[in-house]
Amino acid sequence: MLKLIYLIRHELRSLFYAPSTYLAMVLSLLLMGFFYYITLLTVSAEEQEQLPATLYFSLFWVPVLLIVPMLTMRSFAEERRLGTIETLLTAPIRPAHLVTAKFIAAYGFYLLVWVISFAYPVITSMVVNQPEISEKLLNIGALLGGFLFIAASGTLFVGIGIFTSSLTRSQLVAGMLSFSILFMLIVGVASIRLLQFDPGDSSIFSDAALTYFQVFDHFEDFSRGIIDSRPFIYYLSSCFAVLGLAVLVVESKR
Repeated sequence: MLKLIYLIRHELRSLFYAPSTYLAMVLSLLLMGFFYYITLLTVSAEEQEQLPATLYFSLFWVPVLLIVPMLTMRSFAEERRLGTIETLLTAPIRPAHLVTAKFIAAYGFYLLVWVISFAYPVITSMVVNQPEISEKLLNIGALLGGFLFIAASGTLFVGIGIFTSSLTRSQLVAGMLSFSILFMLIVGVASIRLLQFDPGDSSIFSDAALTYFQVFDHFEDFSRGIIDSRPFIYYLSSCFAVLGLAVLVVESKR
């Protein structure tokens, strides 16, 4: 356990001093700020049943496609390029601990970006200073539901980034692989879902099967306050699976 704690501290320190970390955070926060501005314009221009926070979090996938690859692409790829991975693997450190430490560090920064983005509704509420509008902007249910979804789905997204980084020594290749897999998982499945299927179809592409993997459906449930155990099971089990694959890849390189 002490070795794992040491590794986590080491990975957090590495991410803290990495320029790519701050670039990812700044670009993501700028993008989130723009989306929040668009959300406010949309809400003020026409009657919207959805709360501002719900509309804002519905665009979660765009920042995810940016921040996850940039946060995770250097985790193993940079170690391989510099040759430091061999030093780590010859030390009395289990590959599982190394993968876990890199995941926890990247996941921590991933959550940090989203926590910072909560400043947008808070600042807007303070500037507007109107109780009715502030109540909509700071709706606890919408904000909490959105963040729970971000936290749950983020385990799988970051896990995928760690796995792709373990496959190559190139940060660019790792980032592109991570982006491609995340795009297919989030947008690709949603696109397939939009196609017309035979209600009696029992294939793996049936509507019932796709619903389980449909990220946007999970978000809608969370935003409505429907906290189901199935999305948590899906994201956490899938996260363990991809991290397990990363461990196997790292062990094969020993």
